[in-house]
Order: sequence, then C-alpha cells, then structure tokens
Amino acid sequence: MRLNEDPVAFEAFYRRHVDAVLRFVVRRVNDPHLAADLTADIFVAVLDSAHTYRPGRGSEIAWLYGVARNVVSAQFRQSAREMRATSRIAGRRMMDDNDLSRMEERIDAERQMRRALEAMAGLPEGERAVLELVAIDQLTVTEAAAALGIRQVTARVRLHRARRALENVASPSAEYVEGQV
Repeated sequence: MRLNEDPVAFEAFYRRHVDAVLRFVVRRVNDPHLAADLTADIFVAVLDSAHTYRPGRGSEIAWLYGVARNVVSAQFRQSAREMRATSRIAGRRMMDDNDLSRMEERIDAERQMRRALEAMAGLPEGERAVLELVAIDQLTVTEAAAALGIRQVTARVRLHRARRALENVASPSAEYVEGQV
C-alpha cells in the first residue's frame, strides 16, 4: 500500500474503513473524545506503517484492526502509567507561588553555608570531618572527637587547621565557622 504517498488512495482507504475503526474503538473506550482521538491516531499509524501491509497475510481490515489494537493498547498503557503517577502524588500539595518564594528565600539564606561547604571541600578529610561536625552538625569538639574515634586534642588541632585554611577564603562563611566552638 502506498497510502503515505498517495492522498487520494489514503482518502479512499479512510472512507472505506473509518466506521469499522470507530466501532472497534468505541467498544473499548467510553469517552467520545478519546474515541475520536484514538481513531485519528490509528489512521496516523496507518500512514506510518502502510508499507508493512502484506495482502497475502490477510485482508486490509484485519491488518487495520491489528494497527488499531496496538494504538488502543498503547493508550491503555499510557493511561495506566499516568494513574500510577497520579496515585504516587495523590494527597501531596503542589507548589504554589508562595511556596516558590519561600524556597527562594531558603536558597538565599543558605548561600553562606554553601560557600562554606565549597571552601571546606578543599580541606584534607580529617580536618573537614571535624569542621563539619562542629560547625554544621553543632557538636562540641569532644563530641566530634568521639564521633570520629580520635583524641580530643587531635580534633582541636584539626579544627584549628581547618579554620586557618578557611580564613584564606574571603567570605562571610569563615566568620560563621569561626564562631561555632
């Protein structure tokens, strides 16, 4: 079939089979808008796959019903995915403009902490670990030492080195980290 190359042939094919396709669809869906959309989708699929029709394998209508079945099945699968996605978010409130404003305020408020974390990323692991526990997680030096399994004096030395390293970074985050002990 050369339906995609010959508009007259496609029109004749469409007129011959549109009622049968519509009956096929409405037996499977109960929404008239969806039935119309699926019928149109079926004929678009026919244009895309007309080259696969082999008369020796069956009639045009049998082939067309195969195409229709695939299109309708794809729609059912898509609907099922959408329902699963909807059920996952059911009961959750979508973000509105006020939520977005609050989110922007939080992002701005945490800007200093992000700068501090970026500066801390360049520190040796031991120094960074003590500094994170003290400055970010609000542990005392003694608690940080216990959490890391090191002596308290080692934790103090590492904290001192980390602070000195951060002093070289010109940002308010160093002041924030300095005041946390």
